Amino acid sequence: MLWLAGLSRAVAGEIDFGEPGTNGQHSFYQLIHQGRVIPCDFIGIVRSQQSVYLKNEIVSNHDELMCNFFAQADALAYGKTSTELRSQNVPDFLVPHRVFTGNRPSLSVLLPELNAYTVGQILSLYEHQVAVQGFVWNINSFDQWGVELGKVLASKVRTKINEARNGARFMAGSDGFNYSTTRMINKYLAGKKQLLYPEARDVFPVDLIDPEKAGSA
Repeated sequence: MLWLAGLSRAVAGEIDFGEPGTNGQHSFYQLIHQGRVIPCDFIGIVRSQQSVYLKNEIVSNHDELMCNFFAQADALAYGKTSTELRSQNVPDFLVPHRVFTGNRPSLSVLLPELNAYTVGQILSLYEHQVAVQGFVWNINSFDQWGVELGKVLASKVRTKINEARNGARFMAGSDGFNYSTTRMINKYLAGKKQLLYPEARDVFPVDLIDPEKAGSA
């Protein structure tokens, strides 16, 4: 949210996402290794909160995760060339699929442990980063006007839904709603009729604090 709300409305239009541990490796790392160049951050922890050693394993489960933490940054930086692959007798038809261009930027941050203090440090680091990027790109990182239009239109939809529940009906093109949106809203309202209670119910908090009312509802 920090980047997307603060910086994404102009210039780079960056999109920020992430995932803990090897979940990300099996979902979107192919994108950052072999797709467009995406600067990325890796955050590792020295002392695990729950490190487990399994029988016949030479490292703990946390060590295993950290092995990937250290390896991914090098893989992004150095990559692998077609020459290296052929020297390892990789079949020619597989070479294009296993080439990694390398020279892809990343930042690795190693925290001593995961706690409120270190999380606060990381948050402060990123807050400063967003502010500085905003100054460089001439973006005010501290406003969020980009969400206002959707809120205004949602308010209009809310009014129309209330009117429809009292007998009115949406008309295509009325009040600024396009034809497709009008059709969807009418379809939504038609489907909801089968689910509505015959009378409005005060589900919370009355039902929870008045057992007699809850039983008669």
